[in-house]
Amino acid sequence: MDHPGLRIGFVGAGANTRSRHLPGFRSLPDVSFTVVANRSRESSERVAREFGIGRVAADWREVVAAPDVDAVCIGTWPYLHAEITQAALRAGKHVLTEARMASDVAQAEAMLAESRRHPHLVAQIVPAPLTLTMDALVRGLLQDGTLGEVREVTVTHATGQCSSADAPRSWRQDRGWSGCNTLSLGIYYETLLRWLNQDAAVLAADAAVYTPFRRDPESGQPRPVEAPDTLTVLGRYPAGARLVMHLSAIEAGSGRNEIHLNGSRASLRVDLGAGALILTPHGETPRSLAVPALPDAGWRVEADFVASIREHRPVRLTDFETGVRYMRFTEATWRAWRAVAP
Repeated sequence: MDHPGLRIGFVGAGANTRSRHLPGFRSLPDVSFTVVANRSRESSERVAREFGIGRVAADWREVVAAPDVDAVCIGTWPYLHAEITQAALRAGKHVLTEARMASDVAQAEAMLAESRRHPHLVAQIVPAPLTLTMDALVRGLLQDGTLGEVREVTVTHATGQCSSADAPRSWRQDRGWSGCNTLSLGIYYETLLRWLNQDAAVLAADAAVYTPFRRDPESGQPRPVEAPDTLTVLGRYPAGARLVMHLSAIEAGSGRNEIHLNGSRASLRVDLGAGALILTPHGETPRSLAVPALPDAGWRVEADFVASIREHRPVRLTDFETGVRYMRFTEATWRAWRAVAP
């Protein structure tokens, strides 16, 4: 099948762009790479050589303004997402932006408002990828009554990324770059939105920074850590279900990565580390559920973005409305923590 050619410009070419977006777009018919602007000209030229991108730009504004760019893929840190997205939409470009959506709710809402002014353009956020192959099955268990009334939702994601004081400072620990995004909070909350389609109220949040200064990997100098090493959130869904999220980067060992849905009829444990789903009806023995090998499950971000452009399909994963919803929860958590922080 012949497709109209789609010319893509890239702003930011970090790890996810190089490992996911560039190969994903390259595998699609009639998609070409026009221009890239990374953090330095040297890194831009390196990416351009590796992936056959036509030219490099001095900064993101050149990419957005280029007449030979139909769509912009934004792979920067969250602090630039809103500014670039709005400029690209105003310039008539489709937008795929990396998650997290923005630095805060105000930026996210501005992005959504701008996208609504250009309904003919596709505006998509890279989705939380952890459960893409499981989502349909989990939603089915919730919708067909297998779990009954959901009473409690718990998320546990613990790693040892910050357990050592010698670990370098990450961009995620710089509020100027990451905003109110904290650890993996937004990723997991987006996943829960996908399953439950409910917005939880933040009742309380507690967090801690145990290593207040870490070495900057570029300058080698110590810089303050502005995002928590560990975070616990207590929330409540409109129908009364409790939400407990514990996210930690200070747990040594193999870590934990689980979501539990406890209902009036059964409990479901989603073990993301093992890629397993365990269903336990009340009074019965736990049993593992096979994740169906659906042809459209898994990572399809670039293909879905291009299909939305060419076939006028609505964006599912992830639209700007959903992004605003998870940013509201993320910022509410940040504010709740700061209200009680010493």
